[in-house]
Amino acid sequence: MYNVLEYLEKYSANQEGNSIFEDKDSTLSYKSMTILAKKIGTALSRWGGRKPIAIFLDKSVDELACFFGVIYSGNFYVPIDYEMPLERIKLIFQVLKPAVVVSDKKIQNNYKEYFARYNLQFIEELKDVDVDERLLKDIRNQSIDTDPIYVLFTSGSTGVPKGSIVCHRSVISYAEWIKETFLVEEKSVLGSQTPFYFSMSVFDIYGSLAAGASLCLIPKTLFMFPIQLAEYLNKKRITMIYWVPTALGMFNRFHVLEKIDLPYLKKILFAGEVMPTKNINDWRRRFPDILYANLFGPTEITDIGVYYIINRDFDDDEPLPIGNACKNVGAFVLDEGGSLIKEPDCEGELFIRGTYLALGYYNDVEKTAEAFVQNPLNDVYPEIVYKTGDIVKYNIYGELVYVGRKDFQIKHMGNRIELGEIENLVNSMKDIDNCACILDKEKDWLILFYSGETTQAAIVKRCREKLPNYMIPNRIVQIESIPLNRNGKIDRRNLSELWRKMYLKDRY
Repeated sequence: MYNVLEYLEKYSANQEGNSIFEDKDSTLSYKSMTILAKKIGTALSRWGGRKPIAIFLDKSVDELACFFGVIYSGNFYVPIDYEMPLERIKLIFQVLKPAVVVSDKKIQNNYKEYFARYNLQFIEELKDVDVDERLLKDIRNQSIDTDPIYVLFTSGSTGVPKGSIVCHRSVISYAEWIKETFLVEEKSVLGSQTPFYFSMSVFDIYGSLAAGASLCLIPKTLFMFPIQLAEYLNKKRITMIYWVPTALGMFNRFHVLEKIDLPYLKKILFAGEVMPTKNINDWRRRFPDILYANLFGPTEITDIGVYYIINRDFDDDEPLPIGNACKNVGAFVLDEGGSLIKEPDCEGELFIRGTYLALGYYNDVEKTAEAFVQNPLNDVYPEIVYKTGDIVKYNIYGELVYVGRKDFQIKHMGNRIELGEIENLVNSMKDIDNCACILDKEKDWLILFYSGETTQAAIVKRCREKLPNYMIPNRIVQIESIPLNRNGKIDRRNLSELWRKMYLKDRY
């Protein structure tokens, strides 16, 4: 297999299959999706091949059809957040320079005017084009498995977004691992939470596609109403979810676990940020027969490189491992001197090698060279590995444990600190919903924000019991809820701005 469309066509040809792609407005069988994607692919093929096509649509079955249509056209797709400010899109397009932008006729005029310079096409019109099977066959015959399939843009440290380019071979290898490891099959129903511009969605799309399973795009409004969300999981008979921990944590915060049954749900996977162990302990006590797995990896390695299926009990303040490398992935840890780490509790940076690696960053040779490097352990032939920037260590079981990001590792009062260690401890407290720690560099203060019913005094007491003095927050701020970005992760920039305003207000 060398093209992901082979999955779609395989299950499209299976007339007896009942698997579907579904959102709140529409439902498509594999066969109907194939026909629609071919229409879109025929229309987009006139712009040549191996070019970026930006997709500016709300998360939907239509957006999925555009992805597959772009692949049929011999090009690669770039999902753009439908709610992203235009100024941010301009930064991405300065790097991307898309050949085409696909949107819908609901698009606002200011976006429409800007996109017009990039051959703006409307999905409504692309869906009405006649399929040219001969043309699509010729395009397929010229494709290879290292052709790009998509580019996903993430934040860059300089403020300029960087786009990871991922090819068919990487996605196919990853999808096969998903199917094999989590026993995804045609009768499986995956409930998708993450937006399509976020790498976790690759699991949902291609994990279901590789197995011919159903993919249900859960309306994002339901994530504000956890009881209704749980009812929706039952209504759609969803068997498997792969969500960010904050989405799962809503069930804990609103005590949904005691109020409702989830008889169809068999597998719960999570990634994107650290899962508070007390939250997953609540889930495991309530639903002990569900499989739970902690997945870990950045966009630069398709989605996931290491994983851990929970197979033992953990204390609430004990971090969950991120486990061991996926099949066909090599993971190793180096200390600051470049030496290999194998002993427990010695921290170092995680490196990843193997088929899952992205091709690099789009239109950015310098950043690619910084992150995709020659394997430091191999000086006899070329071997590119990804330098993740993640600090990890091994536990006594030989499992990797996440410590924090290199860029979350700070100096405070002359000591090196992982902010994640403070957050893990506070999140383990009974009446804490969520928390986040930032550093006020000007004052050299640790600022802890939290939501929940506990008191600041209780947090200080807990920290003093478990942490050295230099890791105890200098200021503790209770807020109604921890702000999240569009990916469902903690928005630390928002918290820094909030603290700045609070500090200035108190000062003056």
